[in-house]
Amino acid sequence: MVEPDSVSSRKRSRSSSSSSSSPGPMPPPPPPVDASNGHGGNDDGDSSDEDVGPMPPPADGAAAAAATSNSHRAKKPKTLPYTSTYLSHLPSADRYYKSLMHRDTINFVTLTAHTDFLITSSVDGHVKFWKKSKDAGMGVDFVKHYRAHLSLISAVSASADGRMYASAAVDGSVKVFDVVNFDLINMIKLDFTPRAICWVHRKGRAETILAIAEEGTNRIHLYDGRGDGTPTATIDTIHRQPCHLLAYNEKHDCVVSADVGGMVEYWTPSEPYSLPKGVFEFKSATDLFDFKKTKTTPATLTFSPDFSTFATFSLADRQIRLFDFASGKLRRKYDESLRALQEMQQAGTTIYKLDDMEFGRRLAVERDLDAGAKSGAESAADNATGLATSNVVFDESGHFLCYGTAIGIKIVNTVTNKVSRLLGKDETMRFLNVSLYQGAPSKKVVTSIALAASDNPLLSNQTLVDPTLFATAHKRSRFYLFTRLEPSEGQERDVFNERPTREEQTIAAASSLTSGKKAGALSRTATLHTTMGDISLRLFPDQCPRTVENFVGLSRKGYYDGVIFHRVIRKFMIQTGDPLGDGTGGTSLWGGEFEDEIRTKEGLKHDRPYTLSMANAGKNTNGSQFFITTVEAPWLDGKHTVFGRVEAGLDVVGRIENARVDKNDKPRDEIKIINVTLH
Repeated sequence: MVEPDSVSSRKRSRSSSSSSSSPGPMPPPPPPVDASNGHGGNDDGDSSDEDVGPMPPPADGAAAAAATSNSHRAKKPKTLPYTSTYLSHLPSADRYYKSLMHRDTINFVTLTAHTDFLITSSVDGHVKFWKKSKDAGMGVDFVKHYRAHLSLISAVSASADGRMYASAAVDGSVKVFDVVNFDLINMIKLDFTPRAICWVHRKGRAETILAIAEEGTNRIHLYDGRGDGTPTATIDTIHRQPCHLLAYNEKHDCVVSADVGGMVEYWTPSEPYSLPKGVFEFKSATDLFDFKKTKTTPATLTFSPDFSTFATFSLADRQIRLFDFASGKLRRKYDESLRALQEMQQAGTTIYKLDDMEFGRRLAVERDLDAGAKSGAESAADNATGLATSNVVFDESGHFLCYGTAIGIKIVNTVTNKVSRLLGKDETMRFLNVSLYQGAPSKKVVTSIALAASDNPLLSNQTLVDPTLFATAHKRSRFYLFTRLEPSEGQERDVFNERPTREEQTIAAASSLTSGKKAGALSRTATLHTTMGDISLRLFPDQCPRTVENFVGLSRKGYYDGVIFHRVIRKFMIQTGDPLGDGTGGTSLWGGEFEDEIRTKEGLKHDRPYTLSMANAGKNTNGSQFFITTVEAPWLDGKHTVFGRVEAGLDVVGRIENARVDKNDKPRDEIKIINVTLH
């Protein structure tokens, strides 16, 4: 194993007191960071006036000159009345409360307006309906599951009244659902690949109109959602280049669309498809050319609840832009680029400072996201996952923005221009597509801001809200729920709501029979009973028979009973298996050391958290020590044998990971393996 200067590649001598030379995985080296200035901040309530947080767009021209001439004047900080009331209706927990799963990567979470259904879709074509539970501890209740498509779902849309939902796949199939009755009511087969879809009819209208942008052309087709699949109109005069984004403003009966060239257009969904009333007269008087000027395109676009503003996220420059709808003027611009992230990390001005190792891991994830977004906005398949699905949502007041970043989910006050909260900052996943619920599932009561801010005891039971933010994550088959409740100690947050299919069970049974001679009586699952709780492990005897035989044999002998976790590094891994407890001891089942079983070509990599792997002091020096990763650790591939994964007890791993340690990474309070149960 090759390690940096601070970590030796040999076993530590028993006389040494430093654990940095013990066998085990090495953390990643700190990334190079460009020194520059940055910004950050926090806004916890009404009284905060510290000028920190996301920065507004820089002034130019006469505005800059005026700002310079008046710079000596003290500016009164902007304030938002009833800030604490607004924040009480937003999630506040640092950690996600619960997660639920699909069978493959989830790309969209959609909350329907007025009907409060949550609809999730995954890249394998599955669509699931959920309903907000009256019990805050439950989060959401499962309603129905559809295998809607046989190919990748590339676009979804919910209607303004919350009663219609549609999903489109790259094979040209579109499925239309009645949300309230959670029923599949129509199937449309297109002779082209849909790039974007959007319901473009007002609430209460008998006819349902679905707009579908055609990939590779400038044509936008309008369909009756309950019709026979024949377009009612085809529009090719709005854009000159292929349209990739559609959003509907119900209040003004206006569609806002964008093409791959960065042009943003307003038009009504009825002939003559012209500008709606009450908006700008000349586009040259707006800031809608900002995308064209900066050579970028908006990837997502979301309207505020009152439809007076809209927010966009663009891929190339990672800018959050906030526009006034009527005038088309740019109100705010927040820089979430990697350059800004590095500058703030270096300057220490970020709202949440990360240690170098964790920052390096997150920066690697961001570069992976950037690599996946380099193909541009034209292809539906290339933009159905990853950074292209990252969106921005408004709270019910329209004053706060919520969106995922490299350091967590930011809740930004757009009036004071400050970050009010940062959710999930200590979680290992990168959150992308978000949706926000702020209702009260048990009671529907309308109150004024003044009444909500009052101390009326009669109102206490009527205004119980359960704000929940739903989020997808990069390469994860789960969606995550952030609420106002912190998960309790020992709570199992990750719900296993998917069971193996019959096909998978048959394959597993056949594999077990054919590998019986090879694996012998080796166990395939094991449970580590620790002083912090139980950790369930799935072992890989077919791929790593000798390594699993070593682990199972030592466990049967009671070798691991009473052994401590001697090396714990937060945001990296937890290590155990040394009977001496100092990182210098341990032998294999056969005495001495045994060879590596590297199986990266078979998918056994450190590509996810909770990977079970052998600790070593170099090539073919495996003994009894092993570790469990708590983050993705690709730099360990080819150096350590992966022989299992954690299936349950993720919170136990988390508690061990967060234990207080000394300068040698050894927990101050001993954490032991009580014994190991083999199944």
